[in-house]
Amino acid sequence: MEDFPIANQDSDCDCEACGPRETGCAAAQANTDVKLPIYMDYNATTPIDPRVLDAMMPYLTDTFGNAASRSHPFGWAAEAGVEKSRKQIADLIGAEAKSIVFTSGATESDNLAIKGVAEMYKDKGNHIITCLAEHKAVLDPCKRLEKHGYEITWLKPDQYGQVSAQQVADAITDKTILISIMAANNEIGTTNPIAEIGKVAKQREVLLHCDATQATGKTPLDVEEMGVDLLSMSSHKIYGPKGVGILYVRRRGPRVRLTCQMDGGGHERGMRSGTLNVPGIVGMGAAAELSSTEQADDTARLTELRDRLEKGIFSQLEYVILNGHPTDRLANTVNLSFAYVEGESLMMKVKHVAVSSGSACTSASLEPSHVLRSMDVTDDLAHSSIRFSLGRFSTVAEVDYAVEHVAQAVKELRKLSPLYEMAMEGVDINKVKWKAD
Repeated sequence: MEDFPIANQDSDCDCEACGPRETGCAAAQANTDVKLPIYMDYNATTPIDPRVLDAMMPYLTDTFGNAASRSHPFGWAAEAGVEKSRKQIADLIGAEAKSIVFTSGATESDNLAIKGVAEMYKDKGNHIITCLAEHKAVLDPCKRLEKHGYEITWLKPDQYGQVSAQQVADAITDKTILISIMAANNEIGTTNPIAEIGKVAKQREVLLHCDATQATGKTPLDVEEMGVDLLSMSSHKIYGPKGVGILYVRRRGPRVRLTCQMDGGGHERGMRSGTLNVPGIVGMGAAAELSSTEQADDTARLTELRDRLEKGIFSQLEYVILNGHPTDRLANTVNLSFAYVEGESLMMKVKHVAVSSGSACTSASLEPSHVLRSMDVTDDLAHSSIRFSLGRFSTVAEVDYAVEHVAQAVKELRKLSPLYEMAMEGVDINKVKWKAD
């Protein structure tokens, strides 16, 4: 078994600041180089890269003009910043700058893509194909359209959370107007074969929308190679500011038309009205450029950290299950189910390590992850799942600290579990006939 350094030997600290049996207290932090708390929830959001903030600052101070004000230098400077960003973002995904439409984030982009296509092409058909493991920003617009008479095909992913091009091909009808499949899953990190799905879409002359929010900056994206007609992404997932995102809208081969969902001024070629968030847009452009130049190095480093995290936990604990594809996945994401442990209890036990039990957009819900349920993960294991997502500022020391303290917390919680005790005694819990009250 590989030795992992213990960041905090005083794991059962009883100091005044922390109370009884707190893992990673302030007093114990003096014994480690790790700054607490540790952030391992990069799939929820990322901190702004200092270089991004530097690029934004002029537009938060002196260069404050409205990008739509074309009659004076203040507006011209703001517009120049927006257009530079549009090009930086387009370069990241292999698109032309004029195909980038700025929004408030990926949720708005998903809604604009799905509802915009549904309304614009309603005379052609009313059938949309998506997947049960998609983000709620895709699922909920589809559910709303379903209530308004649209037919939605909900593809079921395999045990790894993937959908295949064949599944998509089999679901297409003469009424299909849109396919919406994510590039990478936000909860488990599994990637989908978008290029293969894109070929099917092109052959059948159906538009393809891809929610690339989690994939952007973590894996290479090229809208031409992928055959994508619409693509959503968000700034705050790539070390940019919150409150800004984009929708890529193909301009030719075919030209995609959308019905706008927000009226009032005709901004962004009439697709999305509203005064542009110039500082945020400039920040997103800077973040996209950094992703373009640093993605390969980031991916290599994060793969090593992710594998170290996995190996460390699996070497110290039994009854741990990896959720998602073992190879077709993002370099930064690990989703694990710790059998006989409640995920919420585990997160409270290691509260100095910021992780999640699923999507940040649904973490307030007590329901098990819809992603894991779509993969036929049992409710017990779904409730015991934890998502670790690493990022640009994660370190080896942080990973080692997390491994040690998560393993310790799981062992302590399992000591309190009658089911774990029965499993240790060789009892097949699935065959136990429980008496009803």
